[in-house]
Amino acid sequence: MSVREAIASAIERLGQAGCPSPRVDAELLAQQALSLSRAELFARSERVLEAQEERRLAGYVERRYAREPLAYILGEWGFRRLRLRVSPDVLIPRPETEILVERCLEHLASLDEPHVLDIGTGSGAIALSIADEHPGAQVTATDSSEAALAVACDNARRLGLRGRVRLLEGDLCASARGPFDLIVSNPPYVSAAEVAGLEPEVARFEPRAALVGEGLHERIIDAARPVLADSGWLLLECGDGQCEAVAAVLRQRAWASVATADDLSGRPRIVEAAPSAPRLAPR
Repeated sequence: MSVREAIASAIERLGQAGCPSPRVDAELLAQQALSLSRAELFARSERVLEAQEERRLAGYVERRYAREPLAYILGEWGFRRLRLRVSPDVLIPRPETEILVERCLEHLASLDEPHVLDIGTGSGAIALSIADEHPGAQVTATDSSEAALAVACDNARRLGLRGRVRLLEGDLCASARGPFDLIVSNPPYVSAAEVAGLEPEVARFEPRAALVGEGLHERIIDAARPVLADSGWLLLECGDGQCEAVAAVLRQRAWASVATADDLSGRPRIVEAAPSAPRLAPR
């Protein structure tokens, strides 16, 4: 079987499974199985696959046919300027969260050496992107999952950012005391009742503890206030239709400058707020 024929067969198989982008998936899986770049894949389209290559590609295709996320099969995923290692221990970074990082960077732009706290870091996507794109940022990242922190640590090492990203195991702020110039979180915000309606890739494969949760925004709001600098900002990613409720909680707790920001599809996705009263002495 040639490379071209193998890709055509994979496209057909993945189409039968209902994968949203069978051609793209098939080509990426072929690149992974054959250790070829995209250009090489098509330049060598008539090359006959070796038996080991054919078996490896078939294995990848069957995993994707079962709707295992492409990112888990490939073992890495792109997020802003980074290529991050991902595994079933962490959520796959999403485009919506890239906007969250963008908003963080805007708030940090005027600070030479900001101190940032990322709550529930997972793969480290937010923390590492902030450190990568703001060369003076010192970032603390927490997660209650030891396995997730191992993935984030590996990503920090691979990207050369371990010196500026501190990883802590624990709930919410863990042992981080601040004061922080910015606190950010993309917490679990899917309700248990919503899981059945999600895409199979999400419902069957992504870690439930990082996906499903209720009331986490309120807990983060309360935990963030004592460790946020007087001039700092809190930024939270929310699920569809959740922003106004989260913003209302912030207003009820007397936070100031409460606002929302839209995702790439124009839906409210991020809530931002600033403290309204002094709490910590400056560093």
